[in-house]
Amino acid sequence: MSNTLKQSRETLSLSSDLANAYLETIYDRNVAPTEIAVAGLDDFDRPMPTSAGDPNETLRLLDRLGSPATTATTGGRFFGLVVGGTLPASLGARMLASAWDQVVFNNATSPIGVKLEQVVAKWVLDILSLPDKSSVGFVTGATMANFTCLAGARHTILERNGWDVQKQGLWGAPCIRIIAGAQSHVTVLKALTLLGIGTEAIEWVPCDSQGRLDVAQMPKPDDSTIILAQVGNVNSGASDPIADIVANSNGAWVHVDGAFGLWAAASTSTSEQLEGYDGADSWVVDGHKWLNTPYECGLAICKHPTAVHEAMATQAPYLKVGGKAAPKDMVPEFSRSARVVEVWAALHSLGREGLQELIDRCCRHARTLADGLRDQGFEVLNDVVLNQVVATLPNSAGWSAKLAAHVQKSGKAWFGPTNWQGREAIRFSVSSWATSDRDIKQTLDAISEARLSLIG
Repeated sequence: MSNTLKQSRETLSLSSDLANAYLETIYDRNVAPTEIAVAGLDDFDRPMPTSAGDPNETLRLLDRLGSPATTATTGGRFFGLVVGGTLPASLGARMLASAWDQVVFNNATSPIGVKLEQVVAKWVLDILSLPDKSSVGFVTGATMANFTCLAGARHTILERNGWDVQKQGLWGAPCIRIIAGAQSHVTVLKALTLLGIGTEAIEWVPCDSQGRLDVAQMPKPDDSTIILAQVGNVNSGASDPIADIVANSNGAWVHVDGAFGLWAAASTSTSEQLEGYDGADSWVVDGHKWLNTPYECGLAICKHPTAVHEAMATQAPYLKVGGKAAPKDMVPEFSRSARVVEVWAALHSLGREGLQELIDRCCRHARTLADGLRDQGFEVLNDVVLNQVVATLPNSAGWSAKLAAHVQKSGKAWFGPTNWQGREAIRFSVSSWATSDRDIKQTLDAISEARLSLIG
């Protein structure tokens, strides 16, 4: 055995041991790191070593200082963002994919990466009941997925008006109308600005009490319009009336931001909330949210693959032209990791029934959490239709940030304050495969204790 292989094997074995030791305590430890652990991070502030050292010692230092200072997002009591933990199969897949060290550029650089992207694309379109000829691009997350789909939309609309944006740019380009619900997520707006479309150009549409776009108040679109819709409001979990939006689109491009909510289409218990969503032109969903893959895993799905290819393709003398589009010609990134491996592992290990059960279980936990909050005197502000809960304390002010901070500091759970429909509130996103009935009870107990301590 070569020294290189021996060193890699020893280091990989050590990293596995350290990761296992971390996970063995994750479900009982504080969700937020202690002040001592965070202060210990200052020990990283040291000069870069002059000479090479033992890679195992590097890992041990990273574990000693870093592991205690993590937020336990992979456990069962983190509700601060719409993210899950990491499924065992996806965690193992990431480790294996890191060892493979693939750049999923095209078939020549990574046959396995390209094959799995093709397989997972078919699986995703099937389980989400989306048009089977749609393209599926694997990117870092919803921001770049929105960017990818909206770049395709921009290309299509300008092409309709005789303008080649890839060659001519945006100076002097025909106007693109943007219609969006007032509750559109900031990542969609960020994607628009990256594409050179300012937020002042948006024609905002009022939303109802659950954050759903009010189609009756939507301006009449035309074929130079992009309509921004969403499934899964980040506060309430509610979905826009996509069927009505599509029916009134009048040739506009309908884009659906479904960063977490689109997974609801995979369960018969929740799919009816998304009625008509398959009639849109493009969709976005994250793997690292409700599918519980590691971070940096988003999917850009488009009914019009040619539009995305025209917007994203890069051609150079050494790139093979013709045949199926290489992955790098369907997304922004040129150098791409094999992040699809983690999506494949999640879907393969769960199966259809397991995925539905995961979605249904999170929704059930959310309803239990909402009931428990009502029992403590909170008012739940949203209809708990998916995995989101927003609650407030009637006749109270200035309490939400303090209560959330108190619970975070206790280490018993992690959620954050929010402002929903002009009311001070706390927000919970139940997205993890690891969340149990015990975790929900511990969280409710921590809230009760914090409320008594702060408010009485």
